[in-house]
Amino acid sequence: MKKQNKRNRKIRKYIEWPNFSGQHLLHNKRIINDLIQIANLTSNDTVLDLGAGKGALTFPVAEKAGKVIAVEYDPRFVEILKKKAEAYPNIKVIQQDILKLHLPKEPFIVVAGIPYAITTPIMKMLLHQPANSLQRAVLVMEKGAAKRFTSYPITNPLILKWRMWFDLGYVREISRENFSPPPKVDSAILIIRRKKKLSIPYKYHDSFLGLAEYALKYPQLPLYEALKGVFTPPQITRLVRNLGVNRNIAICLLNEIQWGIVFHTMVQYVQRPYWPKAKKHKNN
Repeated sequence: MKKQNKRNRKIRKYIEWPNFSGQHLLHNKRIINDLIQIANLTSNDTVLDLGAGKGALTFPVAEKAGKVIAVEYDPRFVEILKKKAEAYPNIKVIQQDILKLHLPKEPFIVVAGIPYAITTPIMKMLLHQPANSLQRAVLVMEKGAAKRFTSYPITNPLILKWRMWFDLGYVREISRENFSPPPKVDSAILIIRRKKKLSIPYKYHDSFLGLAEYALKYPQLPLYEALKGVFTPPQITRLVRNLGVNRNIAICLLNEIQWGIVFHTMVQYVQRPYWPKAKKHKNN
């Protein structure tokens, strides 16, 4: 317990203001090594470390990857990172708000313990434009968020959209004792992989979100009720037959493959002016 308190005091001396970002620095070397193994890095990879802190992940990742971009907002941590990075020509340190970062145009991987307070905005930044260059990500985040992003049924239209183009997997829990300062909740590892086989082309991502937002406004509604403003009754009958489900199934119980069938049925049989429009999102 005394060792943990000493570690926390050491971290806090580099912070001039309260931890508004929700940043908790992972210090367990075994877990850090596990994250790097899960990421399966090679010397050809460009890696983003979002919320790099003092570089607990940055420097071990740099031993495996060809290029590491360490993004950190806290100037005290940035100073530490830059000093340490002098011995690593493949590390670039950027002092910036993560959410204002321009993602690399070349293929990239993310390995990061992201700030809890901006977890969903970071996920939006990475996944909202599915035609970007993100290949995969290994993220440490609050356990509840990791569960929400990977659970069934899918009731959130944004999460459904992300999962149409990316596989999101819950790896395992990480105890709060492995962080400084310790968060109030446990964390988890989330892995993101770009789907190899797409059911919907990237160009339709905004149109799909419009359909998802419309249909999931009331996630527990029967399928025929949730979609009746988009499809005519005969089209609903055709759709139900193609899906192989009962028309009374709750709309939220459809899986990603079935949602692909719903979308393609709309494209084929519903005139475009009648497609539901997506709400405006920050990362549209």
